[in-house]
Amino acid sequence: MARRAVLFDLGGVLFGPGLQHHLGSCERDCGLPSNFLRDVLLAGGPDSPHAKLMRGQITLSQLFSEAEESCKQRASAAGIALPPTFSIARAFEEMATKGAVNAPLLRAASVLRRNGFKTGIFTNNWVDDSAGRLFTATLLGALRRHFDVVIESCRAGLHKPDPRLYAHALEVLQAKPQDVILLDDIGENLKPARELGMATILVRDTQTVLKELQELSGLLHQDEPLPTACDPADVSHGYVSIRPGVQLHFVEMGQGPPVCLCHGFPEVWLSWRYQIPALADAGFRVIALEMKGYGESTAPLDIEEYSQEQICKDLAIFLDKLGIPQAVFIGHDWGGAVVWHMALFYPERVRAVASLNTPYRPADPSVDIVERMKSIPTFDYQFYFQEPGVAEAELEKDVGRTLKALIRSTRKEDRLPSAPRFLGIQERGGLLVGFPENPPESLILHGPELQYYVQRFQKSGFRGPLNWYRNMRPNWRWALTAKDRKVGRYGTTARAPRPPLPRVSPLLPQILMPALMVTAGKDVVLHPSMSKGMEEWVPQLRRGHLEECGHWTQMERPAALNKILVEWLEGLPPDVAVPRGSRL
Repeated sequence: MARRAVLFDLGGVLFGPGLQHHLGSCERDCGLPSNFLRDVLLAGGPDSPHAKLMRGQITLSQLFSEAEESCKQRASAAGIALPPTFSIARAFEEMATKGAVNAPLLRAASVLRRNGFKTGIFTNNWVDDSAGRLFTATLLGALRRHFDVVIESCRAGLHKPDPRLYAHALEVLQAKPQDVILLDDIGENLKPARELGMATILVRDTQTVLKELQELSGLLHQDEPLPTACDPADVSHGYVSIRPGVQLHFVEMGQGPPVCLCHGFPEVWLSWRYQIPALADAGFRVIALEMKGYGESTAPLDIEEYSQEQICKDLAIFLDKLGIPQAVFIGHDWGGAVVWHMALFYPERVRAVASLNTPYRPADPSVDIVERMKSIPTFDYQFYFQEPGVAEAELEKDVGRTLKALIRSTRKEDRLPSAPRFLGIQERGGLLVGFPENPPESLILHGPELQYYVQRFQKSGFRGPLNWYRNMRPNWRWALTAKDRKVGRYGTTARAPRPPLPRVSPLLPQILMPALMVTAGKDVVLHPSMSKGMEEWVPQLRRGHLEECGHWTQMERPAALNKILVEWLEGLPPDVAVPRGSRL
């Protein structure tokens, strides 16, 4: 029987251990009989404090008051002495401080959702007005973006195992009982679901649950499951006016230290769709920019608007207008070049810097940049891009074909049989010459995401994105002005402890702040070998490498990349505190 929806309980399933575990722990610590607290909470059946809490008739703080008075009465009647520090609130507090999200089940939910299943949280929950209510808000806020629906008993006025709540869930899902799989850690809560015709899984240990879920759904057998991706309709969009005629569009998710994501060519902010939720879940305020010339950001006609100097000036103003003194910058492709330049020229605004695929190398004054670029065969396409209007005409003729031809993974099943090598573009007479007229959608950009890209480039065109390539010499000359510069958080004015730095060349500009370089083994343009020796100029450099990955790192190996990024971000030194006297 084909299933198409899965409901997960919260406490004891997606997050655990559940409340029952912590009530038992509280009983043992206070020397109370087994099930003492459970019996108090459930006394009165439908009118018990627990039932009223789950239906939303009382709040959590009201439960604490009612239940603690009942505990005192029951203890007195039984001749039990409650400890002076006894509080039933402790069990709820420990659930928050000692509990954890079940990551394998969350990943399974993501795989199911990506494969067309409707997923939801189906939980007995309460209206939390307690001192710990921020935890409840944070947990549910983080989980909501991984599921299609969240059904809480306190919002519906019904609680499990009332059959009416299950009927309500089916209405919300717009599903029939035989379409649904329900996971719960309490057998009593599964009985009404089975009677309706749902498939049920009693949650005891994660591996058994995953095996049963695999058998019922026919999915989850993936070597590297895709992480949760954000939907353009479900994220917060913002617009910052940099100056008259120039506006930057961005999306934002999460709370915490800011992390700015800068995409490359030909991409939009959605290229970070797998990273945005992961970094937000890790405790960061994620800001994914749509770079100048792309999508809903403005696309000035002047080539000079796209020089690295101007782009970085714009980003500094962007931070000013959002009230962000300093951020971590992560970039890919052209975005990688931007973040290295931000670290070099605006180090006070950059807490740390990371680049995907694009290495950092100081500008060399001894060799003209154009001559150097001409000596690298894989950069021939950049010279095809130089004459305004030529590449625009080719790439804008059929935006869908352009994106389907260029944005593909290196997996064998994603290769186009007649695709030419990425060499001799000028001689062939075009970037897309030799590609099929109607290539199939790629494995990494297809369906609604591809259509979103197409719509963005139909709106903005390719002139702005191509103008980034038309500043070779201005970018080189600007980079040369940083000669002999050393920048980073461990400069002479830093208050943080200074770790020992490797000996590096004093003759070339150095980036001393924490940095990460992620290379991709199958990127034919930005090959890992180009990053060789970066430690000479970036002594605090950490490295990540994805061998089975091409140029489109965020989309091709998102789970592996997210692991690298989160581990690096979590290992950064703490921010230096801003002195109170500096407040205006």
